[in-house]
Amino acid sequence: MGETYRHIAIMGPPGGGKGTQAAILSEKLGIRAFSAGELLREEVARGTQEGREIEAIITKGNLVPSRYIVNRMRERIVDPQNAKGYILDGFPRTLDQRDEFEAMQKDDPHIVANRLELDLVLLLQVPDDYVIDRIIGRYACAKCGALYHEKFKQPKTFGVCDACGHKEFTRRADDNYETVVSRLRNYRSVTAPVIPYYEEKGLLKCIDGTGPIDVVAEKIRKVVGY
Repeated sequence: MGETYRHIAIMGPPGGGKGTQAAILSEKLGIRAFSAGELLREEVARGTQEGREIEAIITKGNLVPSRYIVNRMRERIVDPQNAKGYILDGFPRTLDQRDEFEAMQKDDPHIVANRLELDLVLLLQVPDDYVIDRIIGRYACAKCGALYHEKFKQPKTFGVCDACGHKEFTRRADDNYETVVSRLRNYRSVTAPVIPYYEEKGLLKCIDGTGPIDVVAEKIRKVVGY
């Protein structure tokens, strides 16, 4: 077996399976996965100065500047608890985030000295119609939050949650056709331009993200090398 990558970013369209595959990879490699949204919410909950600034920006409906997000990622990358590696879920998402993240990796003496730079970018490739079907069809148990899908993952007993036996389910308000199409349009205009840079650096590996979760996870396993 060749090299096992341990400094990984997973990218792809909304509903493409990034979070699901990041969680699987995290468990298999024994390293943590981080999403920008999760880290910003944690900072707000901590009540720090930056957390208060972030909350004020979000409350006004504005985009959080890249420096806040990159700062949060740096904290996790250099944390001794994450010395075995890290997985970035859907980050970097914009050209600004990419540029600031790349500058940090080149200039931060701790990251350079400990060879913590990103060494693999996985791109989950999923067609738009597949993404639309995947997002519109998903729902969750109203009690425990277990996730299901009308086509790909229904409860073993119709109308009954496998995890807790509850019989009521919910859907996210934004899991509708118009919102999904808007998110895909935003992905193509804002996030897709980030990808060629990593291809030029030789870090990019493309994965067919269609099919069952375990099949996609196996494709990733072969690339990552665990």
